Amino acid sequence: MAEEVILTKEGKEELEKRLEYLKLTKRAEITERIKTAREFGDLSENAEYDAAKNEQAMCEGEILEIEAKLKYAVIIKDNAKKGTVSLGNKVDFEDTDTKEAYTYEIVGTTEADVEAGRISNESPVGNALLGKKAGDVVNITVPAGVMTVKIKKVY
Repeated sequence: MAEEVILTKEGKEELEKRLEYLKLTKRAEITERIKTAREFGDLSENAEYDAAKNEQAMCEGEILEIEAKLKYAVIIKDNAKKGTVSLGNKVDFEDTDTKEAYTYEIVGTTEADVEAGRISNESPVGNALLGKKAGDVVNITVPAGVMTVKIKKVY
């Protein structure tokens, strides 16, 4: 992973907290489970031991992944370009056909969560909105076809 990872300040802090939890708490819990499972005897037929070792491998993999993301993290500046859609901005826009209103924050792929109102700058909608301003009408190619939206507010 040599690519930069785009994060908000809050997103970086969440990753750091998760990393600390995995290293300090989760590792200790798994080590204790492995120790207890070893006491059950024959490791070749010990499901508890196998499950704990698998969990340990998954935990170590997640630790490596988070460390790599943090190593290449680029922090989004708070509203670097006022009035123009850029990383870290929230955007209010409306589908011109259905008149349905949307509000999304444009973030990097690591923090994207549509249900939480955060879309990736690499998603079709996020990418199409980048660089636009309030009042602009944008045609966005989405899986269902072309969606035309009007940007109401950038903040």
